[in-house]
Amino acid sequence: MPHEDEKRQTIAVAIHGIEPATFERCALIRDWLDDHGVDRVTLLVIPARDLHPVGERSPAMVRWLGERISAGDSIAQHGFQHVRGRRDASAHRLLARAPGRRAGEFTDLDGEETRRAVHAGWRLLKLAGIEPEGFVAPAYAYTPALRGALALRFRWWAGLLRVHRTDPDLAGGGHAPLAPAFSLATDGPFARVFSPQLLRMGALLAPSTLRVDLHPADLRHPRHMMALEWVLQRNGGRRRAITYGELAGVGGASPGRDPGARPTATRALSRTALQ
Repeated sequence: MPHEDEKRQTIAVAIHGIEPATFERCALIRDWLDDHGVDRVTLLVIPARDLHPVGERSPAMVRWLGERISAGDSIAQHGFQHVRGRRDASAHRLLARAPGRRAGEFTDLDGEETRRAVHAGWRLLKLAGIEPEGFVAPAYAYTPALRGALALRFRWWAGLLRVHRTDPDLAGGGHAPLAPAFSLATDGPFARVFSPQLLRMGALLAPSTLRVDLHPADLRHPRHMMALEWVLQRNGGRRRAITYGELAGVGGASPGRDPGARPTATRALSRTALQ
């Protein structure tokens, strides 16, 4: 029997920015995670990048997502378009863009616009046959209106420091224990140089759950992939992989999951991007 401390050690990996243009890179990352013992992942899907519904643009991606759900992965809605549309520069919208404020898709939308965008994204994924169980805002930038809209459709939502349940009446309260997300930054040379070291340090100091964010752009930077390789070699086999829903205490294993089965879609893709 595993030691009690080992049973508590978990790793929650999320792949951000999944859309038709990034599908192959994200599928490669997901396949690579499987090879490192991470058999459960949270997939963050953009419903309508450039206002094109994901189900219409890439049936192959939708099939892959269905395979991943059957294999035990979890789907989260990642905003609506992931980027903000062009807006007039009112005072409060300029404040949202001020230094120190995280830019995000919802930061300059009012309550009604926020509700419409959240519902429209959920509906597009549902029409494609993919019902998300959770929500992750682009750049983890939430507003009171956005948080208020999430309880209508989702079981959990993820912030930068922890994953929250949308139903505060569940046992344990409205959120899971502290679990900060560690990731690799690609914006600017300074961030690209130092973020791999910060990721390694975060992996060493992580609490009971190590939470790692991966992005399609990580494939373009060999130093990033080396840092991720180091983190996964140290943690992929030692920590039990869980989804964000499980981290929040509202998700579980898929009833029909076959632990030995792997989706076939990613095997047709070249692995050269990861070498």
